[in-house]
Amino acid sequence: MSKVILFQGDSITDGNRGRNDDPNHILGHSYAYIIGGKLGNELAEQQPVFYNRGISGDRISDLYARWNEDAISLNPDIISLLIGVNDLWRTMKGEPSGVTDRFERAYRHVLEETREVLPETKLILCEPFILNTGAPAEEWEAWNERITHYQKVVRQLADEFNAIHVPLQGVFDTAAQRTDAEYWLWDGVHPTAAGHDLIASEWLNIVGKSGLLNE
Repeated sequence: MSKVILFQGDSITDGNRGRNDDPNHILGHSYAYIIGGKLGNELAEQQPVFYNRGISGDRISDLYARWNEDAISLNPDIISLLIGVNDLWRTMKGEPSGVTDRFERAYRHVLEETREVLPETKLILCEPFILNTGAPAEEWEAWNERITHYQKVVRQLADEFNAIHVPLQGVFDTAAQRTDAEYWLWDGVHPTAAGHDLIASEWLNIVGKSGLLNE
């Protein structure tokens, strides 16, 4: 039986993905496309199935609201989750949807429900990230403080739910020493093509070393 891998998240995952069954566009142009292409080639004999269900603008609470339809019903063997920057953005911008910070509690709900309904599904939790350019640069200390908290939450939840943790902030920090921050995250939040390749490379490195793809 083919292994089913689901990518979930916000616009960073969405990547303008197709909303129909056209295989040329179905994964969009995010890190999910890079990973899906590479693994699809390397594991062709197993015919892995890749789903991208990222939706631009989503917070973790939005993702939880559609979790049955866009995760549980797909019965994935692996769920890779990258979420958090919209929770941060709306809070920092003082939007009504950001008045209550539900990041940790909603994230926990997602993981608890997944463990309950899909106990055999493996989880990959990717660390949210920002760089000091664009919107984050306007109030860098406050943005950095909050994203650091979110990163801690994700790391703790990964430990608690026995998930693979993919740290990404350090990868972008190192990359920003090579050339300008906006080369990687054009507005401090959203990756360029090079930024998506950074994510994909780290994901493949961490997940590859875990042996998960060979199970």
